[in-house]
Formats: sequence, structure tokens, C-alpha cells
Amino acid sequence: MVFDISDKLLLQTVNLITLAGQSVIQVYSEPFDVEYKEDNSPLTSADMISNLVISSGLKVTEYPLVLSEEMAQVPYEERKNWKNFWLVDPLDGTKEFVKRNGEFTVNIALISDGLPVFGLIYLPVPKTLYFAIKGQGAYRILNADVIVYNKDEQLMKSELMKNAERLPLKGNARDYTIIASRSHLSSETEAFINKEKEKHKNINTISAGSSIKFCLVAEGRADAYPRFAPTMEWDTAAGQIIVEETGKRVLNMETKEVLSYNKKSLLNPSFLVVA
Repeated sequence: MVFDISDKLLLQTVNLITLAGQSVIQVYSEPFDVEYKEDNSPLTSADMISNLVISSGLKVTEYPLVLSEEMAQVPYEERKNWKNFWLVDPLDGTKEFVKRNGEFTVNIALISDGLPVFGLIYLPVPKTLYFAIKGQGAYRILNADVIVYNKDEQLMKSELMKNAERLPLKGNARDYTIIASRSHLSSETEAFINKEKEKHKNINTISAGSSIKFCLVAEGRADAYPRFAPTMEWDTAAGQIIVEETGKRVLNMETKEVLSYNKKSLLNPSFLVVA
């Protein structure tokens, strides 16, 4: 299946996600306050500013429906009828943001009939952009903030793609590598790693925060990403389409089916990213 994304929409979303990333970095570069939600997860002004930039921009595109971590109060009875909508995490990895280790991202995904068909992940610290469109491949752009704009401040697609590298990257020969969460390593994950050691002669384990884990699998720097700790739909949608467009899958651990979206509960099951 090939999903049709117009050049205009691609460029609009690239512009939005990099602008949101710039707003995140402005907060990150100065002292900031940290609040805590009811589930004890951290919240900063960067989350809210990024959410405002992205949600206001997406609402004027050809797909105006938006579901974001910071505005997830849309009743299921209303959103269950949404065919196409945006799923947004304006700051994924707020714990890493608070720790100031640079491992946080901005995530935007377009969901169609319950599955991601277009996704973007932006890493504000290294200024790296990942994006993928269903049936059209996955790409990485380094130094995405310096892409040339024309006089109308409209990013040219030719300029965008000239700077894009197709994923997975070449030259990633290495031992079998499992990537896990930096802040949410569970006993189940450790058990999974130990079981995989029985299958592979040599095995490496690495860790990273936020949706960077999906990006490293898509690049080819990791072979598997098991996740047993809780995640929400906005944590995984963009990463899912990016890894899927490199030939890998994001599987529900219980059903072995691909993760689906816009469920009554927005909580994901345990999942495994694997070839």
C-alpha cells in the first residue's frame, strides 16, 4: 500500500516539527520549572509550547483532527469515527529533558484507519529529522535546521530530499543488538534479553531515551526493541511507520499483530520492534 502525501503537506509538517523543536530548545537552554501530572510524569513549559505550535499548525492542514498527549480529552465516542487524524507527542522523553541528557524528541504521526501512514520524529539537540510515508520509504536528515528556504519561507521538496538519507543506513555490520529504554528498564526486558542470548552467539545491549530507540532500529544500529513498560499511542505511532518502512515490524507481544491506534484505551500493550 502506498499512502499519498502531498508535497505541500510533507513540507508543512517538516516545518512545524522543526519549529516545535526550536521552541523546545529555547526552554531547554534556560532554567525551567517542572510540574507533575496525576500519573507523576513530568510536565514543562516546553511540552505546552511545542503542543501549541504543532496542534495549531496541523489544524489548518487537509487533515484537521488532532489528538495530542497534552490534549487527549477527546471522548472515544467522538474519535472512534475519525478515519484520518494526527497523533502527536509534543515532547517525548520529558524525563530525559529534565535530566538534560539530550535524548528527547518531537513526534507527529498521521493515522489512517487505525494505522500510522506518515510519521516524523525530530531530535532537537542534534537537529536530526526522521520521516517516513507508507510505501515510500524512511529517511534521515542531519542538521535539519539549516535546510534552505526560498524567499517565501517555503521549504522546497527538492532541497529536503537532497539532504535525506534512505534508511536503513549501509555499513552497520555488527553483533546482534537489542536496544532498551534508558528510564524504564523492566525485569521483563531483562528476561527477554537473557532469552535472546540463547539464540545469538554474540549480543550487544544499548539504551536510549524516548522514540530515539525506533530511530536507531530504523537506521540499522539495533535489531530489536522490546518494550514491556507502559507506553501510550502517541509514544509509538511515528516510530512505528518509520521502522515499518525499513522492513521491520512493531508487534503486540500478546497477539503478534502490528500495533493499532485509536483504541478506546490509548494505552499500548507490550510490544516488540523486530525484523
